[in-house]
Amino acid sequence: MSQPNFSGLAGGLSLLGLLAASSVALGQGLGNSPYSRLGLGDASPNAGGVRQMGMGGIGVAAPNSVNVNELNPALLYYTSRTTFEAGYTGQFKTLRNDQTSQRTGTGTLGYLALALPINRGWAAAIGLKPYSTVDYQSTTVDNTVAGDPQAQVEKQYNGSGGIAEAYMSHAVRVTKGLVVGASASYVFGTIDRETSTRIGTSTLPLAIANRDIFQQQVRYSDFAFRTGIHYRGKVNDKVNYNLGGVYSFRSNLNGKQNLNLLREDGSGVQASTTALEVESAGRAQVPALTQLGVSFDNNRNWNLSLEGSRQQWSQFRAFGEQGGAAGIPLSDTYRFGVGGELTPDATSVDSYFSRVTYRAGLNVAQLPYRPGGTTLYDRSVSWGFAFPLPTATPLDATTISLGFTYGQRGNTDVRTLDTGALERNIKEDYVRMQLGVTLNNRWFIKRRIE
Repeated sequence: MSQPNFSGLAGGLSLLGLLAASSVALGQGLGNSPYSRLGLGDASPNAGGVRQMGMGGIGVAAPNSVNVNELNPALLYYTSRTTFEAGYTGQFKTLRNDQTSQRTGTGTLGYLALALPINRGWAAAIGLKPYSTVDYQSTTVDNTVAGDPQAQVEKQYNGSGGIAEAYMSHAVRVTKGLVVGASASYVFGTIDRETSTRIGTSTLPLAIANRDIFQQQVRYSDFAFRTGIHYRGKVNDKVNYNLGGVYSFRSNLNGKQNLNLLREDGSGVQASTTALEVESAGRAQVPALTQLGVSFDNNRNWNLSLEGSRQQWSQFRAFGEQGGAAGIPLSDTYRFGVGGELTPDATSVDSYFSRVTYRAGLNVAQLPYRPGGTTLYDRSVSWGFAFPLPTATPLDATTISLGFTYGQRGNTDVRTLDTGALERNIKEDYVRMQLGVTLNNRWFIKRRIE
């Protein structure tokens, strides 16, 4: 019977390994996540910055002149002043199966973006944001070894790293109400994965047994492209409608892979190293992402947005493996969200909180992993605030924004396999927070002598 040293995936996500009890993980990831063993890790769904986070991760069709909306490059057209924005993300989560649980969390730089209007019909932006993150630690101990009832097999799974995206985007007005945009990104990063095994017997306890370690390191670097479109029209004299769409083209990310086989003695001292592959070339085929949205606003103090997206993860391959290093085939995903924001009175003098922007949203997404053909979901509710500093002038302004998301993904269902083994799913309860700082400034003003 398998006895989990819990840190996450027990049994059914045993394909990913059981989450091992571990200390808080700090670094690139957002805490120990068993699902980041799949594909390229926890992929960023092109969900935007702190403003979009407060509205449920949507904003494909929601123009805004204060924040940098890099979610849809076409919406950069609405940038009225040179805008710099940075976000810092933190997360706390509880991982559980039907037997036990673990808490973890971390914080990391979320994104950087700089947008500026070039002329009345053209705007541009550059920025840096996450493309995917890998962060997991897992341990399983199996006591069912044929021929030796006292034998134990321990397996450990560890992964870290991730991929970042440095981009340049442009937006151009084609005609009244219609804007198109395009974004070119340089995608780069390193993903490290490690699987180790050791066997204890009646004469050689597990604690002092040798450990065999399989290491994989992949460095990715390549280009990716995205296009966007936005149309703005009037419902009536008081309400406008916005239609937006984004298409992220399928990417073939070139990579260099190193594979090593290590052996450690019982005290953890490395005894031997065998290089299986050195700088071998390959690629990861990341499927296209389609996002569509509609929003309504009064061009003054409120907007409401609806959005959906689809990505064909069943087409994902990495170095020829369907599903990547984990060897687990993935499935297509869909995501739907609704959200909005309200500023009671942006020009209020008597009440500061009337000038604060309030945001909220709901979001539901499918996960690309289907244990036993069962669809797993990521459901979340979001809220946020934008606090303008009282020192704002027509030339420059600073806004401090907060975004919060509470969500659940996966479940704790238990399934019996044909072999009789139990497959246990993992559920993640998470609270994600983002602090964003937005600086708006009017550049390139011609001085006039009176």
